[in-house]
Amino acid sequence: MSRSYAVRTYGCQMNVHDSERMAGLLEAAGYSRAGEPDSADVVVFNTCAVRENADNKLYGNLSHLAPIKRERPDMQIAVGGCLAQKDRDTIVKRAPWVDVVFGTHNVHALPVLLERARHNARAEVEIVESLEVFPSTLPARRESAYAGWVSISVGCNNTCTFCIVPALRGKEKDRRPGDVLAEVQALAADGVLEVTLLGQNVNAYGQEFGGEMSRGAFAKLLRSCGDVEGLERVRFTSPHPRDFTSDVIAAMAQTPNVCPQLHMPLQSGSDDVLRRMRRSYRSSRFLAILDEVRESIPDAAISTDIIVGFPGETEDDFEATLDVVRRARFTNAFTFQYSPRPGTPAAELDGQLPKAVVQERYMRLTALQEEISWAGNRAQEGRELEVLVAGGEGRKDGATHRMSGRARDGRLVHFAPGAAVPRPGDVVTVRVDYGAPHHLVADGGVLTHRRTRAGDAYESGTRTGPAPTTLGLPAFGKPDALPPRTGGCSTPDSSGDPMRPSAVTTTSGAR
Repeated sequence: MSRSYAVRTYGCQMNVHDSERMAGLLEAAGYSRAGEPDSADVVVFNTCAVRENADNKLYGNLSHLAPIKRERPDMQIAVGGCLAQKDRDTIVKRAPWVDVVFGTHNVHALPVLLERARHNARAEVEIVESLEVFPSTLPARRESAYAGWVSISVGCNNTCTFCIVPALRGKEKDRRPGDVLAEVQALAADGVLEVTLLGQNVNAYGQEFGGEMSRGAFAKLLRSCGDVEGLERVRFTSPHPRDFTSDVIAAMAQTPNVCPQLHMPLQSGSDDVLRRMRRSYRSSRFLAILDEVRESIPDAAISTDIIVGFPGETEDDFEATLDVVRRARFTNAFTFQYSPRPGTPAAELDGQLPKAVVQERYMRLTALQEEISWAGNRAQEGRELEVLVAGGEGRKDGATHRMSGRARDGRLVHFAPGAAVPRPGDVVTVRVDYGAPHHLVADGGVLTHRRTRAGDAYESGTRTGPAPTTLGLPAFGKPDALPPRTGGCSTPDSSGDPMRPSAVTTTSGAR
């Protein structure tokens, strides 16, 4: 019998994408997915180092497995991801029952490290300092029949003082456009309707190529995605205001399958705070981008990230943030209370604020944004929206007899199916009855229902393919030319607590 595995994921979409690759690697090596995570022969933690108390959450989960490991000594525990890249040998010292520690740059080594640890009967710790194999070239066990992540770059060249990602993910490395499009085409051929292009700084894509190929590379990539047969929705996350150019806005507006959605991290509305953060734009530039987006895409839903209580933030600085939020009218905002991250320059800055001050400002900001979000969603009442039906989006769907999905602009819609029997992966049209602060409700039944191949795959249980797929060897450097055009959205994790673990219940083939 094959050994079983479970992957528990913390953090951002990049980690979710990496976990799909870990699952694909393990299945290619002969492992099978465990029915219950605690019963698995191998448990892999894919960690995050960005959130406060990330290490406490990890060690709490590792402690839970310690007695199970004593009862089943053949069980193996592996820890990977950003926290593993940062803490290295510390993990085995604090949790000596861990068998394997690997970092963000050597995901591909997981099966080998597990086998080596089993053979040598000792912990294997392998952390490398630069990317060895681009994760998107590895086998994947995709989570969804209808939507998939596509990584176009890894790493980041920015030096934001609050962020530890560049130290853990390294300098930006870009995939060749042809390789990205090959993956997108493979997903669409498997029935996937929606892809999200991923990068730590997604719209800086192509800068390392140099010359003519770097000019407008991200806009060209968006337009090329518009030529992929069967692909209905394209999203991307996360862009940086510094690199957000008019050609990208034009590509969004003119490419029909690029969703009218944009996630643009603000971080602060105070120019003084932005300087201390080493963010290379100012509030006026940020608002000018939003104005240009809305002029070209009037119905665009725009979300953001905001940090409250950055060192040295004054009441005037915070009021400047509130002013930008009022003017920007974000659809929603992911707001964070600043906490020092060891290893970042901001952790050493003077002016660290008392927790009570940060909390009070945070509550004022979230109250304002709640009001704005609610008003924006109430404005959707009476509109007919196209919804891609999802599985697991609505936690109360069983009690309310509703189903859930996402509109093209990314809004969450809970709807009553009525006489229709849509499946996750199908597309329906509904009329919005009520706009709540964080979702829309449509209880009048389904107006139209289109069955899709993704819905067929979900219903049959085959998902998107019979086996994990690989897409060739990694390639860096100057890319091949983009294929010619022949015709013719950014969102962060919205599942709640980004540190909440989620077992990778992914499936063979493309997501």
